[in-house]
Amino acid sequence: MAVLRTAALVGAVLLTGLGAGLFYSYACSVMPGLAQVGDRAFVDTMQRINTAILNGWFMLSFLGALLLTAAAGLLQWRGGDRTVLLWIAAAAALHLVVLIVTGTVNVPLNDRLAAAGAPDSLTDPAAVRAAFEEVWVRWNLVRALASTAAFGCLTWALALSGRTA
Repeated sequence: MAVLRTAALVGAVLLTGLGAGLFYSYACSVMPGLAQVGDRAFVDTMQRINTAILNGWFMLSFLGALLLTAAAGLLQWRGGDRTVLLWIAAAAALHLVVLIVTGTVNVPLNDRLAAAGAPDSLTDPAAVRAAFEEVWVRWNLVRALASTAAFGCLTWALALSGRTA
């Protein structure tokens, strides 16, 4: 059982790190880079990114991190160290923040951006961008911070679990 607990926790750490890195890279490079382009290019690029990101690799890290964190917590609850469990629970709560923000803010903004139509056909791409960019960037920063904090919690849980094994 200890090997399974450790494997679930290592998997949760790895997938959470991938997700945190993704949101971090948007916050510190992708969105600042796109802030420098024209409105049509911005809309076109974000529409393409929002389509491209819907793939199995992204879903593996995005949903898999939460599932493995929950599995690690359940395995820890069934015979592991309670201190480790508290750090895993904190990470799970932070994962839920990321999931809720994504589902209630970022995805609906992505959907509205897609519904705006092809960038070449937009009469006012600046308005489409204005309705999207600032809010999306702000809430992506929340996702970056929450997922990075979850990564830290899980990393600490893994370190603690190594000391008690």
